[in-house]
Amino acid sequence: MFRGIRPLLRGSTYAGALFAYGGAFASIPPLVLALLPVTEWRSAPYGVRVALTLVVWAALIGAVGLARTTRRVLIVCARRLLGVPLPDPVAVRRPTSAPGAGAAPVGSAPVAPASAVSSGADRRRTSVWLLLHVALGWVGALTSGLLVLAALVLPGKWLGAEAGVSLFGWTVRATGGWGSWVAALGCLLLAAVVCAAVTYALRWLAPRLLGPSSAERLALAAERELLLAERNRLAHELHDSIGHTLTATTIQAAVAGEVLSADPVAARAALRSIEESARAALEDLDYVLGVLREEKTGTAPTRTLADLPELLDRLRHAGAVVEPELTGELAQVQGTASRAAYRILQEGLTNALRHGAGGPIEVRVAAAPDGLELSVVNRTGAGTGRSPGAFPTSGHGLPGLAERVRLLHGEIEAGPDGPQRWRLTVRLPVRLPA
Repeated sequence: MFRGIRPLLRGSTYAGALFAYGGAFASIPPLVLALLPVTEWRSAPYGVRVALTLVVWAALIGAVGLARTTRRVLIVCARRLLGVPLPDPVAVRRPTSAPGAGAAPVGSAPVAPASAVSSGADRRRTSVWLLLHVALGWVGALTSGLLVLAALVLPGKWLGAEAGVSLFGWTVRATGGWGSWVAALGCLLLAAVVCAAVTYALRWLAPRLLGPSSAERLALAAERELLLAERNRLAHELHDSIGHTLTATTIQAAVAGEVLSADPVAARAALRSIEESARAALEDLDYVLGVLREEKTGTAPTRTLADLPELLDRLRHAGAVVEPELTGELAQVQGTASRAAYRILQEGLTNALRHGAGGPIEVRVAAAPDGLELSVVNRTGAGTGRSPGAFPTSGHGLPGLAERVRLLHGEIEAGPDGPQRWRLTVRLPVRLPA
């Protein structure tokens, strides 16, 4: 019993009824316009004039629902007054890429389609919602208004007057005594039930008429997919750049501490390298955090194969022995391939610093007319004094690299290469200009 009357005690019930009654009152100006043709056709039968008025009135209300702004306003009002979780309407876009075009590679910003398709079905659903909204509003307003009026009139016998109310063929008269007060209380209860019924009807209709259509749901899913892809890309960038910087900085700080007294020049060089690495990492971090907070950010820091010598110098300052072998026209590798190649080498070198056993790290970059081959080889086995837990790993490095290479339609191999050696090899399809 108490569960049945619980909706009558909620403020949201009456907020929804207020929303319905507001729609009824807002339809009065179109009703005035609908009465104008009838005033000029007084010779028509009464039934014809009533039908004409209703048809014109409904057409005017439906026309208001065809406006795009109307749908947005109604969704906001339904969310606040009805408590229905409706998403904002989204533009259903027509893809502009050529048939058979692949997805944008990792490292490039997603390109928004140019043209948005206007959904007439959604606007028609809005018109139907407005018509039902107005109809429920008038029925609810008139019914609850008469019931409240009856609740005020029925106890009039106590003042020595004769009172009664007739509604839809049902008549209640004040006969004196407590019966009038009970009837008045019943009318108030019925008025509350009408408010609850109107609110429930609107809450049931809102997701079906104001909620997203199939095309909008697909557009919302596409937007979420783009957002997740962008965040995943940022996670890769953050893992590669910040992870490498922290690894190199930790080693450089240890080297600076060991040679501080014996070789101050080497210690100062290590500290300068730490400063440069930290500054570059801060640029990457500021950009990523700005995107995650949906703030306006500057241009994304771009590291390409042209920055590879600087990366190798930082490793040398960390005490690593790097043996690079660069062949081909690396300067002609541009765009996404160059940026991805830099990140792949950075991750491979980071893994060599973290898990390698010292000794030289072989870095090979070969640019051919039909592809780009990257290779990082390091020793494995007994360490060089660093504890096994000095660089905890998340386990996302190689899977992230594999995902990056897969999206670029490349090939990746990682594993042992003979006794006490580990090799990472990546081949990327690249077309170099002639």
